[in-house]
Amino acid sequence: MAEPSTIARPYAEAAFRLADAQGRLAEWSAALANLAAVAVDARVRAAVGDPNLSAAKLAGLFLSVLAGKLSGEAENFVRVLAENGRLDVLGEIRAQYEALKNEREGTVEAELFTAFDMDPAQVADLVGRLEKKTGRKLKVRVSVDQSLIGGVKIVIGDKVIDGSARAQLAALETALKA
Repeated sequence: MAEPSTIARPYAEAAFRLADAQGRLAEWSAALANLAAVAVDARVRAAVGDPNLSAAKLAGLFLSVLAGKLSGEAENFVRVLAENGRLDVLGEIRAQYEALKNEREGTVEAELFTAFDMDPAQVADLVGRLEKKTGRKLKVRVSVDQSLIGGVKIVIGDKVIDGSARAQLAALETALKA
């Protein structure tokens, strides 16, 4: 059986090409976020896994939950996914679409973990310095992780900048053992 990322790729690329051609990247991003949120609901997952439900009924389930929130193209996209038995990979389709969208917009998603709440000015200053360093615009998601003890840990793509007290203590421990 193929990996979900392999299955999702052509659908994500098709949605991206359509959205990009129409200048509606943000609208499709919101639609895919809504669809992915519906797809993770336990009751919806059970329905998607039920072999007795037709593709039309499954598509109708998604469309009824999101009534009025999807464009005609997005509704057709749901129908195509249902007909091909691909509603279960909506989360992966969304993730790949967002990666394509971010690449087009020159942005990178980043995670900022802090030991304590940072005020918006501190976050903006840090993000500004990181954008200068990376040369790309960052979409930052900030989370508090008290296990860091102090400092910050930043994850940008596959790069990790760990300036936390926990990391520094671990490095000191390793140095003392050597």
